[in-house]
Amino acid sequence: MKRFVLLCVAFQCILSIPAHAQRNWDDVEIKPHYANGQIHMLEGSGGNIGVSVGDDGILIVDDQFAPLADKIKAALRGLHSGDLKFVLNSHFHGDHTGGNPIFGQEATIVAHTNVRKRVSSEVKQGDTVTPPMEKVGWPVITFDEALSIHFNGEEIKLIHMPNGHTDTDAFIHFTGSDVIHLGDEFFNGGFPYVDLGSGGTVPGLVRNISYILGEIGPGTRVIPGHGALCDKEALKTYHAMLIETTDTVRSMMKDGKSLDDIKAAGLPTRWKDWGAGFITEERWIETIYNSYGME
Repeated sequence: MKRFVLLCVAFQCILSIPAHAQRNWDDVEIKPHYANGQIHMLEGSGGNIGVSVGDDGILIVDDQFAPLADKIKAALRGLHSGDLKFVLNSHFHGDHTGGNPIFGQEATIVAHTNVRKRVSSEVKQGDTVTPPMEKVGWPVITFDEALSIHFNGEEIKLIHMPNGHTDTDAFIHFTGSDVIHLGDEFFNGGFPYVDLGSGGTVPGLVRNISYILGEIGPGTRVIPGHGALCDKEALKTYHAMLIETTDTVRSMMKDGKSLDDIKAAGLPTRWKDWGAGFITEERWIETIYNSYGME
């Protein structure tokens, strides 16, 4: 469960610039993992980074936190000597877009329309107000439903996943390399974070993962937002968890049980270890309860 230690730290910093200053970034190591074809994954602190390298240069999916930019750049140079041309944002959360103001000085940022809307606006969390991101970090190319970039000899598809993790999410499909980056629609081995305050919904997440499973093949390599690089079987297990846990909570809701009653009853035991990370079993139950209660 080492990956969940990083995950817990990462989410303390989501959308919170002051928290960045409190971290000791010197301890973070950016680790490369080969995915397939021309695609690699960088693991560090925050969301996993997808990397395309080839004759056209470098393209990345997400950029973690600003203080890690130099380490990320060093890791990219270790993979390829070309210039960084594109940054694709899987969604707007700060552990995936924190490096935008730095990488946006040299590369074109691409994201769903709602990413630009959210990073260009101030965010209120209780009594805390986070100002908009610096303009250089805003996406300059946006899309509503889908977009293709032809880079390094393959078509790279960006497809919007509505109202799952947030209302800003897209999955990125490297069609020639047969690799897909799912951002925070997919937490490999753990209960997901569904940001109900930013347009996320549990039924939307279930629907999105069902759709993706129908779009990829048995050999597709999968980059999750958090957790280890994996394959379709791991995504199918995640989907099974979503179905079974939501059905469990909804069944108890229909029986008139309160949130506290459902938390006390708990989820099927085979998913017990999935609550060891940032999202505990109780928090996942609460998310399901609140999401379906919004219907």
